[in-house]
Amino acid sequence: MAISVCKLEVWKETVTSLCEIFPGGAVFAITDIKKVTWKTASKTFDVADIKVGSQVRAGGAPDQAIKGQCEAVEKIPRNVYGMRLIMHASPIFENDAVVGSINVILPRLHPIATAFPVFAPMIASLFLEGAFLFVTDMEMIGLRQSSSKFDMPDIEIGNKIKENPVIHKAINTKKMVVEEMDTSVHGFPVMIMCYPCFDEDDSNQMVGVLGLVLPRKTAFDLREMSNNLSRGLEEVSAAMQQSAASSVQINDNERQLNQKINEIGIISEDINTVLDFIKQIADETKLLGLNAAIEAARAGEAGRGFGVVAEEIRELSDESKETVGKIRALTDSIKEKIKETTHNSESTMLATEEQAAASEEVNASIQEITSMAGYLDKIAREM
Repeated sequence: MAISVCKLEVWKETVTSLCEIFPGGAVFAITDIKKVTWKTASKTFDVADIKVGSQVRAGGAPDQAIKGQCEAVEKIPRNVYGMRLIMHASPIFENDAVVGSINVILPRLHPIATAFPVFAPMIASLFLEGAFLFVTDMEMIGLRQSSSKFDMPDIEIGNKIKENPVIHKAINTKKMVVEEMDTSVHGFPVMIMCYPCFDEDDSNQMVGVLGLVLPRKTAFDLREMSNNLSRGLEEVSAAMQQSAASSVQINDNERQLNQKINEIGIISEDINTVLDFIKQIADETKLLGLNAAIEAARAGEAGRGFGVVAEEIRELSDESKETVGKIRALTDSIKEKIKETTHNSESTMLATEEQAAASEEVNASIQEITSMAGYLDKIAREM
């Protein structure tokens, strides 16, 4: 709307009293044909380069309003004043001639930034562990919203975005970026999602980033538990496999030992057969010695020496029979020990077979638990 010079003072008083009611702040200015002659700004928003004495920018809204003698609206890009602005200018008339302009300068916020105070608190409270949201322009953090359960103290309004690699990556790629960070970055594990925001009038012109940060402590703890469980199961599985292999080796050794014990039993039987043969020879030798003694007695004095030899033969035969008895007792004892050892060996083989079977069952259970640990890790990553 146009305004006359006589109403300027009223306009100044009005906008000065209303300056603070604008949600994002506002700047009001008056120009003559060439320069700014008056300015007031809200406490929350100002444009430092627009000041009393600064020249009317060629082609800007005030210049258009003055030259066109009508209202003009200009969307000012960031490269002019370092921020996106929208400027409304109206001509000032004196005696039907345009002598200047009145101007209202507002921050030009992206729709997401405009709606941020409404949706951000609701979103932050939706997550079980809480959430943190923020909005940036192309240089710094502009808005932030924490929840009662979660906050990011190191992300403050005014922080340079180049200090945050995820935000910087989203700006460089102009694509959504999702990254997980361990405790080394922020002191606790988080997942950061950054969504690029584009100019409403130019879909290729990026104007900032909407960020969402979620705490990942529960998921991180689950993943650590899953990893520790998997490592522990791998170690147990390796030990069980080694134990099973040892059981198989022990079982094989026991079988060979049992076979050797049986062979010793057979040898003992062979020894007894030989002993029976020796006993038979001893009996026959004794009988021959007895016959020789009888013949020596018949021969009288001439057979006395032969009788002594015959007596020694009988004594040797008796000693041989006695030795055979002792050897037989020993072989019987060996056979008894062999029987006990065989029984123990068979029990050991059965135990090792059961142990090997149990090891296989344990390995199967470990594989199942390992699979569950992998599923747990997958759940943790998807949380």
